Amino acid sequence: MLWCAVAAAQQPALRFGILPNSDPLEARNEWAPVLAGMSRALGRAVEPLSLTSYDALEAALRRGDVDLALLSGQLALEAATRQSMVVLAQARHDDPGCCRSVLVARRDAMPGTLDQMLTMPGRWRLARGEQQSMAGYLVPWLQLFLPRHIRPESFFVSETEGYHQSNALAVANGEADLGITTSGDLERFSRRFPQEYRRLAVLWRSAQFPDAHLLARRDLPAPLLERLQAWLTAYGRTPGPGGDAERAALRQLRDFSGFTAADDTALLSTAQLVYQLARQSALQSRWVNDDALQARLRRVDRDYAGLTAMLEAEGGMPPMPARTQVPVVPVSDTRR
Repeated sequence: MLWCAVAAAQQPALRFGILPNSDPLEARNEWAPVLAGMSRALGRAVEPLSLTSYDALEAALRRGDVDLALLSGQLALEAATRQSMVVLAQARHDDPGCCRSVLVARRDAMPGTLDQMLTMPGRWRLARGEQQSMAGYLVPWLQLFLPRHIRPESFFVSETEGYHQSNALAVANGEADLGITTSGDLERFSRRFPQEYRRLAVLWRSAQFPDAHLLARRDLPAPLLERLQAWLTAYGRTPGPGGDAERAALRQLRDFSGFTAADDTALLSTAQLVYQLARQSALQSRWVNDDALQARLRRVDRDYAGLTAMLEAEGGMPPMPARTQVPVVPVSDTRR
């Protein structure tokens, strides 16, 4: 037993990448009790790697500085198909309306409806998420702007990037006219900033989108991955005071109710959203001629087919060495 404890202590800590949906220090504090429980379950230290942007997290994934991570959208796809990571679990919410993008405006400074706002281009400042953000960019572009043939870079006076709650706060404080957040973040915003929340009005809500996924490096020992997946799916389901503490920790994490076991096929719905955005962006871009457009559409279709084939091949399979990767469909590639 002593030898096992010493061996575990000598192993390097696992680095857990945290999505930059809030202030990095706040995110570290939110994850602290969950990562402490994870460390005990694995017999190995787990340290938070809380970064300030999606670009920084993407760079850390490319460098191999991340062993475990909670990811969504394009980052999750790239981790599974380019960075040799595997999906172990998917976050779960009891509220089916939680995973939605929301467009908010300042109640006393905007037209009463979305349609009225859209008739006045060149007047509004938009606070949104980074381009890798599922809720802050991909979903609003796919479901709000592109269907209405709106090109945000020309429709809005300015676009600034921020966290979901900071976008809402920017609108409430008059630093932006419109902000993209999520339904769950808006609920938390109402509890944290009740006065500022009363200044906001919701102009639009998206359809529900896939929740975040927990991924791990594919080359980690198989017994460790199995133990981690089992611990994740049991977390928050323990009866008694211990379970109460776990459930409280999950609520602190974006109101999660737990985790469901998953594999790479859980990313297929995300891949479809990325594909739809890339295709619609191509159709609404300007091209030299129709041949150039058709070539771009064929490339989008080809990349999507390769991506889905890879996810389906990896789904449910045991961890395996890194392999030749198929490029992920870019979400903002509108080359002419």
